[in-house]
Amino acid sequence: MPLLVLAGIVLAALVTTVIAVQLFRDFAHDQAASELRREAAGISALYTDAILAEFNTSKRADSRRAPTFARETLEQTTGDRIYWDGVNPFPGEKSGLRQLNLKTIDWSSGKTSVFEFTPPGAKHTFLAVAHPVALGTRPIGAIVVAKRKTDVNDRVLALLQRLALAGALGLVVAGALAFYVSRRVVRPVLELSEAADEVARGNYDVSVPLRAPGEIGHLAERFGEMAGRLAEAEALERNFLMSVSHELRTPLTAIRGHVSALREGVVDDPESRQQSLEVIEAEAQRLERLVGDILDLAKLDARRFTVMHEEVDMEQLVELAYQTFAEEARRRSIDYRVGVTARPVIVSDGDRVLQIVGNLLSNAFRATPDGGAIRLGLEQSNGAVHVSVEDTGPGIPPERRERLFRAFVSEGAGGTGLGLAIAKELSTALGGRIEVSSEVGRGSRFDLVLPAT
Repeated sequence: MPLLVLAGIVLAALVTTVIAVQLFRDFAHDQAASELRREAAGISALYTDAILAEFNTSKRADSRRAPTFARETLEQTTGDRIYWDGVNPFPGEKSGLRQLNLKTIDWSSGKTSVFEFTPPGAKHTFLAVAHPVALGTRPIGAIVVAKRKTDVNDRVLALLQRLALAGALGLVVAGALAFYVSRRVVRPVLELSEAADEVARGNYDVSVPLRAPGEIGHLAERFGEMAGRLAEAEALERNFLMSVSHELRTPLTAIRGHVSALREGVVDDPESRQQSLEVIEAEAQRLERLVGDILDLAKLDARRFTVMHEEVDMEQLVELAYQTFAEEARRRSIDYRVGVTARPVIVSDGDRVLQIVGNLLSNAFRATPDGGAIRLGLEQSNGAVHVSVEDTGPGIPPERRERLFRAFVSEGAGGTGLGLAIAKELSTALGGRIEVSSEVGRGSRFDLVLPAT
């Protein structure tokens, strides 16, 4: 990554340098041409005044002398070359200027022109400006002031050297900065990559960079949450397997023990045989119920669950749920009562509603100690039907309520952690919800809320 950043910086610097050099070359050319125009205008004015001074006197034509012109002094002062191109107004006499006979200079038009040429005997190209000289209104020639193009290029070369020096220093600084920034970005990415490898190997206890900048820090934070959830899911699955294994092994052990006793003739009297058969039937029903819960949860998770739409008499349904647990309440001396303040008939899936209420009652009986109290209630308010199950169990602390409806989590002994998870998913599928209120040491209340229409 540092190399990529440096490559981008170098490329940008090269493009910028090329553009800057080209712009400066054009600027230097225009500036040199402007200087040559000023010099050519001034020298041509001096030369014109000198010619007019000779022509305006009373001298005869044969006594007129070409003005002596300090060409060498002017060339030393300006650093440029001075030429004359045109008609000599003083035949037979030298003007003191270098003579050019360039057909490319259109001095007869009386206009200043900029051009490039190679003077006689020279090896370099010159940039030149020709300024016309007129005698009266008639142009007779032009003063040509020329500068070597290498002088202009020397300015560009000096600029290029300075840009190269500044670019080298800037590259060093940019390289150090790019290395520092890239390391700050790359190091967290490498740590995340190593953490991902550990997660792929099944090790969810990984450390992620917590001080990474910007989006990398956000990604690291979410990755840490993901690893934590994966670890929690693995622990839940492990607990579920252990719980289910225990739940399956207990009835299977009882069934196998009674079957062996019956087969070997250990139980021979009719009453004992009947008791063994009843135990076998009860344990088989317990196995069936456990397997059914697992299948229901799998269907709900896979969204392969069908909801029936039928008229459901909620009073009868609550009474049926109440009777299902009446014998257990009597056996454990639990004060078990039902209170009905409304008799709504709704359109829903009656079997699934009964399953939800049954799961809530099962959870309440599991949490309530012998001699406690459980209340089952039915009421209607604000367009909703409420089926409440209230117990006098130990209550649920606030920090444990969030995970109460997660699958494979059991808050009491003898449960598989599937009942409340199934109840919540079923209530959602029926368009309702489950509300929980609890006070530690005094019990809990679960409300199944279903739409009345």
